[in-house]
Amino acid sequence: MYRRILVPSDGSPVSEAAVEAAIDFAQARGSAIVALSVAVPEPSFQSLEGAMAYDPGLQPEVLLEHAQRNVDAVVVRADRAGVPCTALTCSALDIAEAIAATAREQGCDLIVMGSHGRRGLSRLIAGSVTQAVLANAPVPVMVLRPGAGTS
Repeated sequence: MYRRILVPSDGSPVSEAAVEAAIDFAQARGSAIVALSVAVPEPSFQSLEGAMAYDPGLQPEVLLEHAQRNVDAVVVRADRAGVPCTALTCSALDIAEAIAATAREQGCDLIVMGSHGRRGLSRLIAGSVTQAVLANAPVPVMVLRPGAGTS
C-alpha cells in the first residue's frame, strides 16, 4: 500500500514539513516520492466585482524556475534518505486541480500535503487549496497541520 506518494511543495515552512513527513513515510514503507511544484501566474489586475484577469505571459519562466528549485530541493532530501523521487513542475491557475491531475497521471496512491490551518475570514479570503484537493483527489490525502513555530 502507498507505493507512490505525491507531495506538492511551494517552499513554505508548512509544505517543507509535509515534505519531511512524506519522505519519512516513504522511507519506512519502501515507497517512491513524486515531488510537484505548481507555478501560478500572478493576477495582473482585479476588478471591483472580484474577478481577476491573468496574464499568461507574466514571467512564466521565473515562476517555473522557482517551482523547479522547490522540487530540486525535495529530490536532494529524498536522495539523502534513499527514497526514489521524481520531480515535476507545471503551470496552472488551479493548484488543487493540478495536484489531483498529477496524482492520476503519475499513478500516485497517496497525497501528502501541509495545510496552513487558516480559519474564518482568513480562510475565505485566501481560499483553501488543501480543502479543494480533499474534495477532488482520486486517492487518500494525508494533511499535516503546522506545529508550533511553523506557519
